[in-house]
Amino acid sequence: MVEKTTLLELRLEVGSARFFCFWAMVIDRTVSRIWEVATQIADGEGMEVVDVELRREGSRGGRVLRLYLDKDGGPNIDELGRISRQLSELLDTHDIVEGSYTLEVSSPGINRPLKKPEHFRRFIGKRVRVRTGDMIDGRRSFLGILSETTDEKIKVEVEGKQYEIPFSMIEKSNYEHDWSA
Repeated sequence: MVEKTTLLELRLEVGSARFFCFWAMVIDRTVSRIWEVATQIADGEGMEVVDVELRREGSRGGRVLRLYLDKDGGPNIDELGRISRQLSELLDTHDIVEGSYTLEVSSPGINRPLKKPEHFRRFIGKRVRVRTGDMIDGRRSFLGILSETTDEKIKVEVEGKQYEIPFSMIEKSNYEHDWSA
């Protein structure tokens, strides 16, 4: 509750030109807290949190909280439902997300997002798609074989050429299933 009071005070002090930047920081903090809470619940169910999204969607600007979970063999609908109920109760009890929102809990799908170094490590030797914020050797989009992962960067082979991509430059990345295999 103290955090909410502080946020309200900060909003009053922030000029309208800087409001968007401030709001992004609030969302980042909220998503980090959701990730922590969801990880505790998911770990207890033998699952992993792959991604958490909190965004405005639709013509009315409603907010959607999406949680993507995975485990070996993939989660089933009963497991996802159980975690959804537990998470919803915890988020409401501790008032972690300000205002109303729609909670969606699902598996990440076959072309799952890759967010953390450990996500990438599981897909070494597999095809990945990576988009960077800045250009690397004249390109921002890479579709190729993930050849190496460290805590700081990945290496992707695209058409016979190796590209080193620091995690700090990655905007979006995911595993790309090879349907021909």
